[in-house]
Parts: sequence; C-alpha cells; structure tokens
Amino acid sequence: MKKIKLDSEEAELIEAFDRGELKTVRNAKSEIKKHVEYAKATTRKDKRVNIRISQKDLETIQRKAMEEGIPYQTLISSLLHKYINGRLVEKKV
Repeated sequence: MKKIKLDSEEAELIEAFDRGELKTVRNAKSEIKKHVEYAKATTRKDKRVNIRISQKDLETIQRKAMEEGIPYQTLISSLLHKYINGRLVEKKV
C-alpha cells in the first residue's frame, strides 16, 4: 500500500480525528452552502478605488508582482486584504 505524505495541517486534522476531538456538523449541506456564500462575498471585487502613490513605489510593486507571476493590482488587493485581517505585520529591523 502506498503511503501518502501529509502536510502538518493534514496530519494535525487526522490526529484530532483519532483523538475524537472532531464532531459531525448538523445540516452539513446547508452549512457548506452558507460558507460558500461567505467565501463568494469575501472575494467579490465590486468596488473600484483610485490611489496616488509614488512612481518608485508603483515600479517596486509591479516588479514584485512580476516575480510572483500575478498582476500588480492583484498584489495590491492581496496586501490590503491581509493587512485588514491582521495577517500582514511590520517587520522589525
């Protein structure tokens, strides 16, 4: 039998299941549907924003976006999203 390599999150979930820490969700279909709607609402891009930034900053953002293989507007949107959700923190120098 082929052994599947799990990442740390997957292994943690299996261990929690084995310990009996996970519980069945009632009305699983409706819960899934509700969370799918939450995700769609979160990722919907329905507003336009115009900002003024320095040429140097824009060029740096565009370069970083190119390195990541994504459009620079997507990078800016991602950075803003991470910041407002507390997942983007200042690096201490």
